[in-house]
Amino acid sequence: MVRTRTIWATAALMTATLGVAAVPAQAAPAAATRAATVCPTGWGSLAKTYSAGTMAPVRNARSGQHTCYDRLVIDVPGATAAQLGYSVRYVNRLYQDGSGRYIPVAGGAILEVRVTAPAYDPETGTPTYPARVARPLPGVNITGYRTFRDTRYAGSFEGDTQFGLGVRARLPFRVQRLDGRVVIDVAHSWTATR
Repeated sequence: MVRTRTIWATAALMTATLGVAAVPAQAAPAAATRAATVCPTGWGSLAKTYSAGTMAPVRNARSGQHTCYDRLVIDVPGATAAQLGYSVRYVNRLYQDGSGRYIPVAGGAILEVRVTAPAYDPETGTPTYPARVARPLPGVNITGYRTFRDTRYAGSFEGDTQFGLGVRARLPFRVQRLDGRVVIDVAHSWTATR
């Protein structure tokens, strides 16, 4: 009888100990998830350019949200990374190439994005990107984004296609060239954590 009570007492004590030990083990992943994400901060906000050009036309623009930044992608299928030239810089106001027309862009700061690729078929002049000048980019929904506030199409003139990207403030950004696309990432903040 004493032996049975000892076994039950030992079992109860072990169960209680394991139960308490299991709580921190289960809580640990949640705590790790809440830990700050380290974000890149060395991008800066100065103009970024790459001199190159392609006759492959712009076909699409799309956006995405990431932990540390918002992203705009300009699709130029058929162009290699080496052929994709660009100029991305902060401007006080966005003016359309050729006409000089002012295009309002909402936000605390404006990034002018130029891709050295036409938004039309160079042989026929037929538009390849279904945007309209001074209107938001078709199919790009930035509702709820942390950094992006507005997008505008400024047109395509002499082989360059121009966009306006309204952002919350003058924040660091980077530009990447990949086969078939130019990628613009704008950080959510200047700090190293989310």
